[in-house]
Amino acid sequence: MTVTTNPSETNGVDVATLFATLDAVKAQPEIARFQFRARNSWQGGTHSRSEFSDFHGATQEMEHRSVTAVDSDHPAVLVGQDHGPTPVEYLLHGIAACLTAGVANVAAARGVRLHKVSSTVQGDIDLLGIFGMSDGTVRNGYEQVKVTFHIEGDADEETLRGLVEQSRRRSAVYDALTNPTPVVIDVVTG
Repeated sequence: MTVTTNPSETNGVDVATLFATLDAVKAQPEIARFQFRARNSWQGGTHSRSEFSDFHGATQEMEHRSVTAVDSDHPAVLVGQDHGPTPVEYLLHGIAACLTAGVANVAAARGVRLHKVSSTVQGDIDLLGIFGMSDGTVRNGYEQVKVTFHIEGDADEETLRGLVEQSRRRSAVYDALTNPTPVVIDVVTG
C-alpha cells in the first residue's frame, strides 16, 4: 500500500514540513529540547494505567490532541489478571514504533515511496533475575531484543536496508535501550 494524500507528501510524511522543521532547528537549536511525560496510577494487583496528555517542546508547554491511556498488567501465569501487555512488552512496541516512524521519515526525505513496512520484535528474558534467584548472574531485563523488518518500496534492496539503518542510527528508543540512561526515582509519601 502506498500512502500519498497530496503532492507534498511521501509515505504520509509532509516532506516540506519535515525539511522546514530541520531548518528551524538548525537556526534555533533550543527548540529541539523536549520533555515527554506519562502519569501512572495503580489499578490493583499488577495492573496499572498510564496516561499521556501533555509535554514540553519547541520552548513551550503543549498537549496531545487527546489523552491516551494504556494499561499494563502481568498474565495470570505471572500473578496478574492480563489487563494489558507487561511493561517489558511496551519496550518492544516502543522500539518497533520508533524505528518504523524513522523509516517513513528517512524514506520520505530521500524520495523513496514505501509500499509496506512491518516488523516483528522479540525480547528474550530470564525471569530468574527479576525473581532474585540468580545470585546476580542473570540480569533483570532483556538478554536480547531482535527486530526483523519486512519492507517493500520503490528502491533496490541496498537502499531499503539503508533506510532501516539510518532509522536505527537516529532512533531515540534504540539509543535509550542500548546506552546507559540515567533514571532518577523520587519517592513522596503520605
